[in-house]
Amino acid sequence: MTFRTLLLRYSLFAVLATVANLGAQRVVFAIISDDALIPALLVGTGVGLVLKYILDKRWIFYDLGQGVIDHSRKFSAYTAMGILTTAIFWGTEAGFWLIWRTDLMRELGAVLGLTVGYIVKFNLDRRFVFTDSALTIGEAR
Repeated sequence: MTFRTLLLRYSLFAVLATVANLGAQRVVFAIISDDALIPALLVGTGVGLVLKYILDKRWIFYDLGQGVIDHSRKFSAYTAMGILTTAIFWGTEAGFWLIWRTDLMRELGAVLGLTVGYIVKFNLDRRFVFTDSALTIGEAR
């Protein structure tokens, strides 16, 4: 895969996961209340994590492993790698919320935190999760 293709695809998947994450957060806020930051963060993160794993596994790392054991091992490692990146995301989103107390700034913080987090996450996933990946950057597929 060329670097450009990888960048475009990974960026698109990050945007999709971000929209899913923020959409799920909005649902939680609508159901519970505007003071539901922690439940909203948890639900949004879960939705974004599962969607991004599915997309990354197949379309970024070309990982075709199957079976419960393979999926469990990789999803567990993928989630573990996401702990640091989730801290970046949550910290930025919560910080923007605490400073400005507006939904717009909270979501801007979320987008900034997710952007930085996804860059870090790609490198962690490539090195520690999808170690048997068929991903080759620079070659046409």
